[in-house]
Amino acid sequence: MDLWRVFLTLALAVSIDAFSGNGVKPATLGRVPPILQRINPSLGTSSSGKPQFTKCRSPELETFSCYWTEGDYHDLKIPGSIQLFYARRIAHEWNQEWKECPDYVSAGENSCYFNSSYTSIWIPYCIKLTTNGDLLDQKCFTVDEIVQPDPPIGLNWTLLNISLTGIHGDIQVRWQPPPSADIRKGWIILEYEVQFKEINETKWKVTGPLWSTSVPLYSLRLEKEYEVRVRSRQRNFEKFSDFSEVLYITFPQMSALTCEEGPKFNSQNPHQEIDNHL
Repeated sequence: MDLWRVFLTLALAVSIDAFSGNGVKPATLGRVPPILQRINPSLGTSSSGKPQFTKCRSPELETFSCYWTEGDYHDLKIPGSIQLFYARRIAHEWNQEWKECPDYVSAGENSCYFNSSYTSIWIPYCIKLTTNGDLLDQKCFTVDEIVQPDPPIGLNWTLLNISLTGIHGDIQVRWQPPPSADIRKGWIILEYEVQFKEINETKWKVTGPLWSTSVPLYSLRLEKEYEVRVRSRQRNFEKFSDFSEVLYITFPQMSALTCEEGPKFNSQNPHQEIDNHL
């Protein structure tokens, strides 16, 4: 972990305690230490039935949205009964004035959308859910920690070669970055993972990470049909986007020779297999 991330984590932990002196109690996440009370689905909050945050996500480092559950309390299912407030740290000091969510509509039900006017990178945020002034849940994070791009778009393929036996073919798969990611200005840098398999198989072959928006796939059997999908993530981060729409590969009918040979994969472009059910 980089040194600045260590300092940032400590600052966020201290900030939660600082807010408690302003009439706000820090959120309780069971036995999870306060320093780890961040937007992280693996930590989760207690299953008390209260409304709680499910995730915060930024598709391009310029905006972000936060989402929450309604919980089991029927009186809290009424629109407007739950409010989101936020505060952020500027110039090494927390702005202790909690401000209400600027937009409850654009990101859908049970959400708050922060457009570019409300989004600052590298500046820690704390958010809280309340009802009638009572605290329901609270989280802290920085925008760079919650980046999850939109899926790639525009998948297509071209045939490169057919083997002399007429059994195998090589193709080139291409796609476009998600339109929401401003990669031309270098604001966000994406890498990609390509998965492909024969239709009706359960294991996907995986190639990546890739920094380009195309990849060759070698030695596909011409009599088979394939499906290909692509996902993206910010470079050096863990969280992938959802998968793109599936691209289906069907080769034109070819008159295959009697010579048989086993499937081949380019040794410079190995593919890892993963189970479709994972």
